Amino acid sequence: MTTECKDCKGTGSIIISEKECPDCKGSGKQKSISLDKLSEKDLSKLMSGGMKCATCGGTGEASVTEPCKACGGRGKFFTCTVCGKQTDKGDLCESCTKKPLVHILGAECDTRELEVGKTYEGKVQGHANFGVFVDLNPQLRGLVHASNINFSPEVGDKIIVEVKNIAPNGNIELLPKSPKEYQLIEVEKQLPRRKTTELSKYLGKLVHLSGEVIQIKQTGGPTIFTISDEDSTVQCAAFEKAGERAYPEIKSETIVKIIGEPSMRNGAMQVEIRSMKQLWGGDATGIKEQIEKAIDVRAEPHDIQFLVKSEVLEKLKPRMRNAAKLIRKAVFKSRPIIIRHHADADGITSAIAIERALLPLIREVGGSDADRHFYRRSPSKAPFYELEDVTKDLTFALEDQERFAQRMPLVVLMDNGATEEDMPSMKQAVIYGVDILVIDHHHPDGTIDSMVLEHVNPAYAGGDFGITTGMIGTEIARMINPEVVEEIKHLPAVSAVGDRSEAPEGELYKSVVNGKYKPEDLKNMALALDYEAFWQRFSDGRGIMNDILNLGSSIRHQQIVKLLCEQANAAITEQLEASMPNVKTQKLPNGAILNVIDVENFAHKFTFPPPGKTSGEIHDRLCAKYSGQPVVTIGYGPDFAVLRSRGVKMNIPQMVKELHSEIKGAGVSGGGHLVVGSIKFVEGMRKEVLAKLAEKIGTAGT
Repeated sequence: MTTECKDCKGTGSIIISEKECPDCKGSGKQKSISLDKLSEKDLSKLMSGGMKCATCGGTGEASVTEPCKACGGRGKFFTCTVCGKQTDKGDLCESCTKKPLVHILGAECDTRELEVGKTYEGKVQGHANFGVFVDLNPQLRGLVHASNINFSPEVGDKIIVEVKNIAPNGNIELLPKSPKEYQLIEVEKQLPRRKTTELSKYLGKLVHLSGEVIQIKQTGGPTIFTISDEDSTVQCAAFEKAGERAYPEIKSETIVKIIGEPSMRNGAMQVEIRSMKQLWGGDATGIKEQIEKAIDVRAEPHDIQFLVKSEVLEKLKPRMRNAAKLIRKAVFKSRPIIIRHHADADGITSAIAIERALLPLIREVGGSDADRHFYRRSPSKAPFYELEDVTKDLTFALEDQERFAQRMPLVVLMDNGATEEDMPSMKQAVIYGVDILVIDHHHPDGTIDSMVLEHVNPAYAGGDFGITTGMIGTEIARMINPEVVEEIKHLPAVSAVGDRSEAPEGELYKSVVNGKYKPEDLKNMALALDYEAFWQRFSDGRGIMNDILNLGSSIRHQQIVKLLCEQANAAITEQLEASMPNVKTQKLPNGAILNVIDVENFAHKFTFPPPGKTSGEIHDRLCAKYSGQPVVTIGYGPDFAVLRSRGVKMNIPQMVKELHSEIKGAGVSGGGHLVVGSIKFVEGMRKEVLAKLAEKIGTAGT
């Protein structure tokens, strides 16, 4: 077996320096020319001054080389096909050539691989009056005639035999052999390698397929290996016994060579495995590099024009393209993807935009049911990656790895993930080999950037939270799969309304769909999303969420949005009837109107709207009451406070850091946007924290 030397790339020599070309003296032009030997083409080049020096090719330099020390100047290595030792040349080392060879036929071999006169290892299959039947592999059976054997081997015993004759009808006549020492050598069927996309041309024929194992699934019958190559994936079935794992030595993420028979099963391509073995060394590395290179090219995102004009998005485009490429690459490598998003209108629209782009690609690569194994979307109640969230993600991922030998997933955090609060969960995820990608618009503090593959955030392009995650997510979705643009182009407008964006981009995205959706329609969809997300808890609610966003039946969309808005508005009205009379209002030194409500004692618990939404609804009504004035609303409970602000230049993440250091024993934490966020603290220090918080708000600019 030969492999190319990597040091000299097969040339046998190493360039150690460059010197002036001795023929052209560095000019790069041909010096001595025999005109009678020139062709018309060469003569034309000469007349135009284009004849290059034949020695240096026109560079004017010649390479000084020495023989490659690694390969001895041969440019390649020879290894013994039996023992793997390096040889000077040929397929066998000196030791192995001295011992007789006994061949082991691969399961895929037929009589074309048998040679009369050669010796093979077989297994006794049975006895008859006229001799002993011997299986050379699962397909080939020969006979040792009774006249040629003087002992009676047991069924299942290994036996060394020589092929005496192969009859025209395929009967194989064997002779027993008893060599004292011998070398075993495997015989494989030599077939050209085929790609997964070519298999439909070879139905019912033996093919050679090499690729990476990306999933192993044990059924009640065969073991199903999902194999990925440069082009796509295919399921390959191997049967040992019903429900028993075939090829237990083959693990996920290994490079294998398969000889098998392609066939159509339930409308999908499947390869019936005749033989499979793991590839090692240069063979495996070469296949792996080809796959990685091809996937890297296929993963390139589509070049799109944004739906709206935005300097921030244009500056953010390189990061967005990288995020799209990372997601596409995960799809083409059949790596599971988890989208973990904040459970509000912005988080949901951003995640569903990516979801609608992803699902067709995942099914195209992995089959009609691939999204059940390689994709999951999960909402997070908090606007950060909680320990409860990462615990669930890791538990599911480890179970899938154990059951299906899948890779650990790529986790895409949307509308969360940008701050120090996310670090504890991220640290756990990284330990288990989970990669993380963040797409968020919360004000970043820079702490998580070293933990993630990419962090797409408008703050890194001179923007702020007014550029919603729904806007960014939709544009990234178009980079992933531009064919979904018509069904998702209204999602940025819904997110803008749901997150109360005042950025110019918000109005532009609304104008993109104003022919189909009125402002009231967008507002109703955002409210219906928030209401349904509250009751869905930790479920993605894919079907209902799709109907709310008009991604299915338009009739059902109108009916469900109308019903959910009626229920949500009734719940909000009931909540505010109880809460509004208990709001305490005061004017701060900076002129801001501060409104405070104890949502623990003066709001209904465990129902919609939750404390954050309740505080937001109260804030909206007080903003209308104090029109034109700066307004801040705080809704607080035993150990938390949520803030909403208009016209006050606050920096909530910075305030949280200051409160944490200034009030010892309060355990202050939290964050969010600059003027919208939440704070946590220990219950016994609530009075001190709220007093200090009000003091800081009173000194903020307006």
